[in-house]
Amino acid sequence: MSGIRRALISVSDKTGIVEFAKELAELGVEIISTGGTHRTLAAAGVPVTGISEVTHFPEIMDGRVKTLHPKIHGGLLAIRDLASHVKAMEENGIEAIDLVVVNLYPFQQTIQKPGVTVEEAIENIDIGGPSMVRSAAKNHQYVTIVVDPSDYGQVISQLRSTGNTTLETRRLLAAKAFGHTAAYDALIAGYFNQLLDIPFPDQLTVTYNKQQDLRYGENPHQQAAFYREPLAAAGTIASAKQLHGKELSYNNINDANAALELVREFAEPAVVAVKHMNPCGVGIGETIHAAYQKAYEADPVSIFGGIVAANRPIDKETAMQMKEIFLEIILAPSFTPEALAVLSAKKNLRLLELGDAFQAAPEESLKLQSVGGGALVEEADLAQVAIDACKVVTERAPSEEEWRQLLFAWKVVKHVKSNAIVVAKESRTLGVGAGQMNRVGSAMIALTQAGAEAKGAVLASDAFFPMKDTVEQAAKAGITAIIQPGGSIRDQESIEEANKHGIAMIFTGLRHFKH
Repeated sequence: MSGIRRALISVSDKTGIVEFAKELAELGVEIISTGGTHRTLAAAGVPVTGISEVTHFPEIMDGRVKTLHPKIHGGLLAIRDLASHVKAMEENGIEAIDLVVVNLYPFQQTIQKPGVTVEEAIENIDIGGPSMVRSAAKNHQYVTIVVDPSDYGQVISQLRSTGNTTLETRRLLAAKAFGHTAAYDALIAGYFNQLLDIPFPDQLTVTYNKQQDLRYGENPHQQAAFYREPLAAAGTIASAKQLHGKELSYNNINDANAALELVREFAEPAVVAVKHMNPCGVGIGETIHAAYQKAYEADPVSIFGGIVAANRPIDKETAMQMKEIFLEIILAPSFTPEALAVLSAKKNLRLLELGDAFQAAPEESLKLQSVGGGALVEEADLAQVAIDACKVVTERAPSEEEWRQLLFAWKVVKHVKSNAIVVAKESRTLGVGAGQMNRVGSAMIALTQAGAEAKGAVLASDAFFPMKDTVEQAAKAGITAIIQPGGSIRDQESIEEANKHGIAMIFTGLRHFKH
């Protein structure tokens, strides 16, 4: 390959394009272009040839058809050292195109606009652009394809040095180009699936953009990176702003997301402390400081080195108490300037600001879990329970205060790894039993952790009791009310055991497995 002599430029994102084109022109590269890009380059004094001068055919149908022409794609796809291709070019007056600089119509930005119509979205589906990108990428043995403005510098550097790009560079740029068009098509497919209310299409195409490389994964011997959904909602972990502290790790991000999902359950001021994807302390109060005190007192041992999420701004009073222990991350809608000054004194403490959108209810979304050779996909568990949806199954109904505590514990147990048991009183957790192979084991852990405070407390279970043994344990510990899904063929045994001890028990008819 003799070098880059002719370039085609057609970009929606015009970042740096004038400067890049000027440098190409200075290197003697002929530039051809289309529509708005042509106008931009010409206005900047860059020598540029319009696409119609190459194809001898006008841009028609409001620009829908302009580059879909043999003189463009022949110039891109020709194998330069294959005699039959060279002959075809000569016979049809086709000149080779050595460099393609294309990025696509802003489909993502268009569908994010409030009130966008289907017609607007469709008009922003690029056809000619992806065709040129794919043609150039396929023929990367001879053609350089650039879809990302951040690559302009590398291309110019190599052109200045040798008059061409290296095969390795062209191959890397081709890989990026195919990723670019694949992501673009995935967004379009997702838009139509959403439009047609198809949550589980026959072919699931998803796309993510790399947000950062991570030092390592779950363990130091595992490589990892953090990716963000192109349409990630505000107020999520992916869109959080890090105000202070060292770089987030793989486990930090996982735990922070678990804390965020749980604290979103509460409308009143709430604080959640998480360790290893399970809540170790949860509290609600009249103020965020009161909520933090309750979350801390729930398990002052486990919160050490944990992740704390709050659903209200962090003030100085709360920050002063938080700084007294080692925490990995604090995430909140915002931090007052005084609180930020207090917490920033701790060099490695990560502070994540989620903004006003933190309070917005999460939208329906799909959750993906990789398995060997495939993936499991399900709707996110956004179900909630209200008093009128529950069924009192015992002789005694819960008191007003017990109802409050039962619903509080139910919100927490939803976010605990199954088998899950939560003991709570006075709007804070007292004990959390998570991830045991049987429900009795989880209950023993939660009740032991609660200790004497279990007397007069409530207990929540994420799934039904297959036997009465969990109720027996609860009664011995002094539990006065239980919330569970119900649905076991032996429910009556548990009900009778609860009645025997004067325990109020309600069935939700809803379970919250979390594996």
